[in-house]
Amino acid sequence: MNTSELIANFLAGDISAFNVLVRQHQDDLFNFLLKYTGDGETAADLMQQTFILVYKKLDKLKEKEKFKSWLFTIAVNQCKNYFRKKREMTFTEVVSKQGIEISHSGEHCFSANDHSSNLIIKKALQTIPIEQRVVVIMKQYHGLKFTEIAAILNEPVNTIKARLYYGLNALRKEITKWGITKEDLGYEM
Repeated sequence: MNTSELIANFLAGDISAFNVLVRQHQDDLFNFLLKYTGDGETAADLMQQTFILVYKKLDKLKEKEKFKSWLFTIAVNQCKNYFRKKREMTFTEVVSKQGIEISHSGEHCFSANDHSSNLIIKKALQTIPIEQRVVVIMKQYHGLKFTEIAAILNEPVNTIKARLYYGLNALRKEITKWGITKEDLGYEM
């Protein structure tokens, strides 16, 4: 069954249709939230909150074929609320939570087992501005189109393109600053 049919069945009273919707989208949503927040537990909590809101508000979705964009919009808003509540955390606390040690000279230190590409990118993502981070994650990891991201974030397409450009540049600079090359990563950003 496609997403529109599942939504129609759920709205007609078939709760199991909602469970299928969740199963179809939970991996993508969790991966997005994990990259956005940098923390598995937080991502799981935000995913649960997102699906609760979807459950409560699915009857208000007018264009059923845009379910995924609508789902990501709710998730982004949940993330914004989460970070707004956590704003008092300092940059050092956030970075330390991700396992990056910062020396007094400001250099980042990695142990030998930290050099997996995914871990490096995950840590670097946490250092760029959140507005850029969310666009990089949506475009690079979830393959959303610029128009979809613009609709989710309620921003002009050119703003989204600029955030992607500046976000990828910031990631490159951060990773280079750590002394890691594209060969270490195994691919070019």
